[in-house]
Amino acid sequence: MVDIQIPSTFDPFAEAKESDAPGTKEYVHIRIQQRNGKKSLTTVQGLKKEYSYEKILKDLKKEFCCNGNVVNCKDLGKIIQLQGDQRKNVSHFLVHAGLVRKDNIKIHGF
Repeated sequence: MVDIQIPSTFDPFAEAKESDAPGTKEYVHIRIQQRNGKKSLTTVQGLKKEYSYEKILKDLKKEFCCNGNVVNCKDLGKIIQLQGDQRKNVSHFLVHAGLVRKDNIKIHGF
């Protein structure tokens, strides 16, 4: 009798997702979403849960003269949304405020 192995799906990151290894869950993702025409949204995801998102949003809105809100998502947690392309501004703000280290920020988009 011959033993036949059936190939299964292999997830190379499954081990990293389960462990608390550095770099797995501590990244802050800054993304841009295109709306209609030239309009766009900047989203900030992955800040620590103990931070007050409303206070951070208030400072971001005042600093960059834009509107925004905090969206509560079941899967992703709290997400800060800002009007316009504020990716670089937000990353500089988070680093200078001491909320996140520069190497823990991932900027996505275009």
